[in-house]
Amino acid sequence: MYTIDKEAARDRYGKTLIEIARQDENVFAMDCDLGRSTRAFRITEADPERFIEMGIAEQDMISTAAGMAVEGRTVFVNSFAIFITGRSFDQIRQQVCLPNLNVKVCGSSSGITQGPDGATHQSILDCSLMRSLPNMTVLVPADGNQTEQAVMAAYENPGPFYLRLSRYETEPLIPEDIKYELGKAQILKKGSDILFISSGPVLKHVLEASEELDNKGISTGIVNVHTLKPFDNERIISLSENYPLIITVEEHSIIGGLGSAAAEAIAEGSGKARAQLFRLGVMDTFGESGTAEELLKKHSLDSGGIVQFAQKIQREL
Repeated sequence: MYTIDKEAARDRYGKTLIEIARQDENVFAMDCDLGRSTRAFRITEADPERFIEMGIAEQDMISTAAGMAVEGRTVFVNSFAIFITGRSFDQIRQQVCLPNLNVKVCGSSSGITQGPDGATHQSILDCSLMRSLPNMTVLVPADGNQTEQAVMAAYENPGPFYLRLSRYETEPLIPEDIKYELGKAQILKKGSDILFISSGPVLKHVLEASEELDNKGISTGIVNVHTLKPFDNERIISLSENYPLIITVEEHSIIGGLGSAAAEAIAEGSGKARAQLFRLGVMDTFGESGTAEELLKKHSLDSGGIVQFAQKIQREL
């Protein structure tokens, strides 16, 4: 595993893809005119013949990848998350998920931290779309190290996967002694007043907010959900019995993503839940142009916004 002070998920993805390709000649990568940005082009360092540039044609890319998967190839298909999940949703549904093929859909530059390109390029619905597909596994790594683990999990397990990859750089966020298990949420910290359930690199700001709230006398716990589907219903239901307040935090619309998955689990759970659940994310609106930090602040997804959101809810309960 690489040791780097600060890194984006897309960068670790590219490095891991090289290593997989060097070990397995059946691994291919495809892209739609964004290979250097998504880092998929880095597979050429292992073998130039196993990178296929499709041009701006996401639908054709998915169809071609499906055909290659039928022939026994493991195909990583790449584009910005907004394009690969939106433009080619029908092809992913019909040609990848329905026949349960071994295609790994990699959505790069995800969420509002995509930044200055604005609303047309910011994917805030991709997890909702991919969660809805039968046979699809949805992975949302929080940092570089976890991205490597997620890519390896996608490679080692057959079938359709969606990897949500960010360009937002963070330091390592997950302690090395916390095990990565597909489909299992990670308890990073225990508390008694508020439980934060986080997904993706916004965990950086959740950790900062948690520390600030602890210093104010509010005891906080943190759970990292790196596998959005299959969702760890059992752990989230169990935790809902031990906290009075749960706040989900995601760089995604609150509709259909992490917040929805947690709400569904608790609503259909044991009936013993103490917790009231509140969702913090993109509040049913489009993004806009700005730096990652500006947009996180506007949507209350920086540490200060998370603290204010949590304190406001506590006062109102």
